[in-house]
Amino acid sequence: MPAIDMTPAQRKEHRANAHHLDPVVMIGNDGLTPAVLKEVDRALTAHGLIKVRVFSDDREARAGMLAALADQLGAAPIQHIGKLLVLWRPIPEKEKVEREDRQPGPRIVKLVSFSKSGNHRATVKKVKVFGNQRVTAGGLIKRTKARLTSVKKKAVE
Repeated sequence: MPAIDMTPAQRKEHRANAHHLDPVVMIGNDGLTPAVLKEVDRALTAHGLIKVRVFSDDREARAGMLAALADQLGAAPIQHIGKLLVLWRPIPEKEKVEREDRQPGPRIVKLVSFSKSGNHRATVKKVKVFGNQRVTAGGLIKRTKARLTSVKKKAVE
């Protein structure tokens, strides 16, 4: 996979976002082993923007590692400063699995009660309403009643 090409403005933005990050992958004396490549690939998939620390004193070897990582993993080389390499790759979209038996979950409802005189503010209270509850016109929370269906309607369904 070829490396991602970026504009200088995009690279500058990613460099600023990577400033506070800690290195998530360390490359030792063995260099770019398959295990290191696999770990960098996992980190890029999970985080998108990562720092890699290289324990090597050879600057040219570190620059080669940055280019090789970007080329093999389809990432963009953001920065090479000292022994730190910064790589970026867009995080892939996760597939949402919809369950058939899923029931409605709790939701937050705002209950507004107005003051008796027009001079005061209305009070707003946030309440969690579960799937088997409803809010009445007076602001009370009641359980929903199970709807009764006739025997004939059940037979038709």
